[in-house]
Amino acid sequence: MERRAFLSTGMGASVATLMSRPLGALAQSVTDGTRWRAFEVTTRVEIPDAKGPVRVWLPLPLTPDTDYFKNLGQSWTGNAKSARVVREEKYGATMLVAEWEPGEPTPLVEVLTRFATRDRVVDWSKPGDAREDKRVLARYVEPTRLMPTDGIVARTAREITKGQKIDVDKSRALYEWIVDNTFRDPKVRGCGVGDIRAMLESGNLSGKCADLNALYVGLARSVGIPSRDVYGVRVADSAEFKSLGKSGDITRAQHCRAESFLAGFGWVAVDPADVRKVVLEERGGLPLTDPTVQKARVKLFGQWEMNWLAYNYAHEVKLPGSTGDPLGFLMYPQAEVNGERRDSLDPDAFRYRLTSKELSA
Repeated sequence: MERRAFLSTGMGASVATLMSRPLGALAQSVTDGTRWRAFEVTTRVEIPDAKGPVRVWLPLPLTPDTDYFKNLGQSWTGNAKSARVVREEKYGATMLVAEWEPGEPTPLVEVLTRFATRDRVVDWSKPGDAREDKRVLARYVEPTRLMPTDGIVARTAREITKGQKIDVDKSRALYEWIVDNTFRDPKVRGCGVGDIRAMLESGNLSGKCADLNALYVGLARSVGIPSRDVYGVRVADSAEFKSLGKSGDITRAQHCRAESFLAGFGWVAVDPADVRKVVLEERGGLPLTDPTVQKARVKLFGQWEMNWLAYNYAHEVKLPGSTGDPLGFLMYPQAEVNGERRDSLDPDAFRYRLTSKELSA
């Protein structure tokens, strides 16, 4: 069968809506006067010359909705024998799990995601009565395998926050320390690993977002501040910093952020890793004293520009149906062929592509 016809026929026969809101809801979301923007992201996975059974796991957008993010629904097409949405129990991360029987020569799945975002900005002059479920707050002070909260992590955090009495000031002190003492390493694969004990014990405080923001989160948790990584991908150019945006082909634009729950303000956006990205990449590299870096430094404690799709908060993610080790986090497409996991940081060999576009109201 001719290739284009095969894909068209296979997809048409397999269309399944996973979650959806009518397009009218999309229009309402972006025209209600609250500066919402709507986007569409397509994730396409194609595995050539597959030998044996194939499974694919694709992260889906954050649920439930927040004050900065609305999930407007997803649909999938492809030639998978089965596809289902699975919600991870501890952190609520959702993913599409697609499976193919042995003999399918070119397993293919494509997921279309629509969502709306608006920028996050904290008004520090107006603390309120922000509340959160105590069980949620307890979850986000727990240690993980790569993010312990004892030993050198706790000692470092106590030293950084010495003399600070309230969580806002402790959180800011940790943020400033990371901006001053860490470095973005362009040679690190993907977004890094997030092994914060190894970073502190070695004294090598370089890495990428999953390292630097995990360091912030782990240090904050160790002094009792509920904090979490938020894993996702950039979907549009930045209005302020060339280095902090990506549109069109976003296959390699994954980025994790962080947030802390601070009394009087609720969940507050934090992103010291992107300050270090501005230092390294903006206009060929800038010193910390440059006005552009200073602008980013002020902004990224309390603000996020929402040219970004949020996936989940999950750590130690066990992929349903996989016999492999849990993932440190779920931010990239994942696949196993005949029980062997593909390299999710090599999209050309893995054969996946992510594209984004902004939707008009």
